[in-house]
Amino acid sequence: MKFEFFYDKQPIKFLKKMETSLVKRVTDKIECALASNPVPSGAKTIVGEHGAFRIRVGDYRVLYRIDYQANKIVVFKIDKRSRVY
Repeated sequence: MKFEFFYDKQPIKFLKKMETSLVKRVTDKIECALASNPVPSGAKTIVGEHGAFRIRVGDYRVLYRIDYQANKIVVFKIDKRSRVY
């Protein structure tokens, strides 16, 4: 099952400020790792957020929600670990 990806305002704004090599690394991880398996082995649930998961990309964390009915993944936050939670 393939999932479609959507980004909220904050991740788009954050990715525009990052350098291109890091943007490619983060987007590749999001779209390759989550495309067929929305909860890969490295994904963790977020305490206090219903249905939210996080994946790690180096020092950065990508927070997302999965909508199984619509086959979509919504990335709602990307930031460094110290600022994301």
